[in-house]
Amino acid sequence: MIPTYRFRKFHRYMGVVVGIQILFWTLSGLYFSWFDLDEIHGDHNRTPRAPLIIDPVWTSPTAILAEVAARDSMAGLLDIDLLDVSGSRTYHLRYVNGQGDPISVLADAVTGHLRGPINREEAVAMARQSFIPRVQVRRVEYLTDEMVGPHHEYRGGPLPAWQVHFDHPSGTRVYISATQAKILAHRNLKWRIFDFLWMFHTMDYRGRDDFNNILLRSFSMLGLVTVVSGFLLFALTSPHLRKRR
Repeated sequence: MIPTYRFRKFHRYMGVVVGIQILFWTLSGLYFSWFDLDEIHGDHNRTPRAPLIIDPVWTSPTAILAEVAARDSMAGLLDIDLLDVSGSRTYHLRYVNGQGDPISVLADAVTGHLRGPINREEAVAMARQSFIPRVQVRRVEYLTDEMVGPHHEYRGGPLPAWQVHFDHPSGTRVYISATQAKILAHRNLKWRIFDFLWMFHTMDYRGRDDFNNILLRSFSMLGLVTVVSGFLLFALTSPHLRKRR
């Protein structure tokens, strides 16, 4: 049987090692529970999406599909959306080509003609319409694969994309997919703090979002061992329990 003093020493050192991570889990958990998730997502500064009024002059999506099929091999259609791009009704079609790659194309809903990705002016107009209150734009960037790493706040989003940074105390940046003509994310200071603490919570220091990594599993097991050893140490050193033996 392991002597009590050695068991106590084991528990003490385990408590220090695991306790540091437990402190990070507790601090991050406090932040997650303290702030409203809608504020972290920036929903309170986001304009609700208005329904689009149906217009009989719109081109049928079938005609646009025929034009796309004439230019590229289409193995199957994924989805079709009707969007408002700076006041212009636009179809967004996503399909799978002959090589199995998902492709996005935009088309004017009135003329039916295919068009290119949205430009800087359109992206800024969409971002302004999406964000409230109405403030000045501080900076606009065009993001590509080389600019978005595993720790970027827009990681995992479709690229290329426009980043519109507003001059607002919240530090909000709006991200618009250039090829999909969609506003995909609002990121603010509260979200960035959340994201930084989320990295410590998941212990995924490479990409932040892997909740099944080996490090997290290992420390979870070590935490369990530390708690169990604490109960055992209490039982071994408790005067009342020792009298009963």
